[in-house]
Amino acid sequence: MFAIASSFRRSLSRLGCSIFLFSSLIHAASLSEFYTREEIPLPPGEVMEIGSIALMPEQKIAVTTRRGDLWICSGAYDDDLKKVTWKKFAQGLHEPFGMFWKAGWLYLTQRPEVTRLQDSTGSGVADTFETINSDWGIKGDYHEYAFGSEPDKNGDIWVVLCLTGSFTADSDWRGWCLRITPDGKMIPTCSGIRSPGGIGSNDEGELFYTDNQGPWNGSSSLKWLKPGSFQGNPAGNKFAKLADFPPPPEVAGKSRVLTERTKHPEFVPPAAVFPHGIIGQSPTGIACDLSGGKFGPWEKQLFVGEQTHSQVQRVALEKINGLYQGAVFHFLDGFEAGIIPIRFDQDAGILFAGGSNRGWASRGTKPFTFERVKWTGKTPFEVQTMTATSDGFTLNFTEPVDPATAGDPSSYLMTAWTYIYQAEYGSPQVDPSTPRITAATVSKDKKSVRLNIEGLVRGHVHALDSKGVKSATGQSLLHPDAYYTLNEIPK
Repeated sequence: MFAIASSFRRSLSRLGCSIFLFSSLIHAASLSEFYTREEIPLPPGEVMEIGSIALMPEQKIAVTTRRGDLWICSGAYDDDLKKVTWKKFAQGLHEPFGMFWKAGWLYLTQRPEVTRLQDSTGSGVADTFETINSDWGIKGDYHEYAFGSEPDKNGDIWVVLCLTGSFTADSDWRGWCLRITPDGKMIPTCSGIRSPGGIGSNDEGELFYTDNQGPWNGSSSLKWLKPGSFQGNPAGNKFAKLADFPPPPEVAGKSRVLTERTKHPEFVPPAAVFPHGIIGQSPTGIACDLSGGKFGPWEKQLFVGEQTHSQVQRVALEKINGLYQGAVFHFLDGFEAGIIPIRFDQDAGILFAGGSNRGWASRGTKPFTFERVKWTGKTPFEVQTMTATSDGFTLNFTEPVDPATAGDPSSYLMTAWTYIYQAEYGSPQVDPSTPRITAATVSKDKKSVRLNIEGLVRGHVHALDSKGVKSATGQSLLHPDAYYTLNEIPK
């Protein structure tokens, strides 16, 4: 029966991918006006399941693979990508998910440790390997991933550790975020992590990670790693005593995130929920646009990779009553495999993305990929940001709107829901609500609209469909849907 079921699932997956590819070809025609997505040729015959990307001097790029190789690419910035060359720099690494270049060294977060390596002789191959810290545990479980950040303002590397099997904490510090200082000290920082897919900082230098749907995670989300916080999954609570850390909360099951986090102030709710199956299924790498407009009108917004749907999403956050919250938007699809790491070259205005299907189903035509995305200079008509007000939301657009459509409340539709906070895997959408849009006021410059809404629900995801809105030139929104996680309603 297992073989029959597996065959059936594969058939459904192929059918779904075929439907997706057909629809994405239709959509890609419009997207290509604004962003070009190009494959960077990979070394022939090599298995390049890319897990991390680092930018190096002289426009060289280092990538690591799931199988433990580290390659350096030259020519990835050139107009003619046929001239790309590759050099293997190291091998035998342990699934690095996090890498950066600093002062002649490449720093890696591997499954069991943070390491740095360099080529001290100029041979083009790493010959010096140094362990910076290896104070957490591993037991060989497939899911005991470790994702590492670039250094923060203090030089610390933040590491988020997946649970054992993504359900239990059978090795030390599983389910925790740790900071590794430049001198190799480990600082336990946050608890409550389940199954991270990536880590990165915003424009303020505060760290976020992506967590996947599962136990105590009704849907996947982007979460703020506030030092001392609890992120929602209690499996790793037992390790608090290892560092004389205050005990994380013992939360109640079959509850709601809002209910539990109001009882436990250290419980930081997700900054942005990614509704499962609607905004992907497996969020991964995080990159903040600090390019000063070289990548379009998204300055200081976060871009998030997506493994299952082979996409990159866009997140616009704000801070209300001391908590991050904000809206998720579709951005770009059609990548050739499931995206894992993404990396901005801020000066060049290029987003690099790598990935793999990792043996799981993912959209795209290939088992692994390395790609770059450039802005063409033409701006799509989009909702640039969605911000909360005391009685609704303000939408800012990338170009002036048509007042007749944007000022008509019937151009918008809003629904809201939340999830069961429980030990079981994931959750359906529950506690549905239909907030009513009573007014839509267009600003004098026609670049923003204030929506007055009756029935906002604190703690709910608010899904807004703005497909009735047209630009001043008659264009429809490229992506009319937004999903705002309303942790707090402004006073």
